[in-house]
Amino acid sequence: MSDIGNIRKLNEDSMGYHEDSIKKVYIVADGMGGHNAGEIASKIAVEKVIEYLNSLQSIEDAQEAIKSAIEFSNKQIYEFSQSNAVLNGMGTTITACLLVENKMVVANVGDSRCYIISKDRLVQVTKDHSLVQQLVDNGSITAEEAAAHPNKNIITRSLGTAPVVDVDTYVLDLQHINKVLLCTDGLSNSLTEDEIYNIVIENTNQDACNKLIEISKQNGGRDNITVIIFEGECKNDRNFIR
Repeated sequence: MSDIGNIRKLNEDSMGYHEDSIKKVYIVADGMGGHNAGEIASKIAVEKVIEYLNSLQSIEDAQEAIKSAIEFSNKQIYEFSQSNAVLNGMGTTITACLLVENKMVVANVGDSRCYIISKDRLVQVTKDHSLVQQLVDNGSITAEEAAAHPNKNIITRSLGTAPVVDVDTYVLDLQHINKVLLCTDGLSNSLTEDEIYNIVIENTNQDACNKLIEISKQNGGRDNITVIIFEGECKNDRNFIR
């Protein structure tokens, strides 16, 4: 689900998924650039990653495939931005999951996030490419201070703003994962990890998406809010509603 939130006049988030006999792909993207440029950038990001992956006849290296797909998407956004002065400087975050057999590769650029629920806890898989995260990493501020930092929305890496992009990837075994959640920072800035965890485990995936967005808006909802939840392979936990 995706929602414009309480303040913005335009939803610059995009999301998408594709499932076939070889793979499953899930993506969220949070555009930036003002006017409609952010909306365009995030839409291109989602569409071009799926297009690239669908062009592959087989996927032997899932990590390389998703990385190459995002690099292809970056090139498309960057070249399009150069074609029109109004679009110059547009960009987007992206967080994508590629599932092949029992393996899941998560890739990200920017501060949209992937969380997994495994062994009764919520775990953030991705690491934000943000100014605040750099301050946490070098010990200048604590994680608690980062949550309320005035510059927490300044990102240090994005898709489409340069001809080359650095993509982080993470490889996980789906057999040890109950659920996966992808979201833009409109969700992660509005709810604590405990709140996210409790909503996800107490509801069906569709109801959880509804409630996460609803409570984010109750908490202010200053940004667009986008969330995808899907199942892992671990089915042992009786606390989860299917």
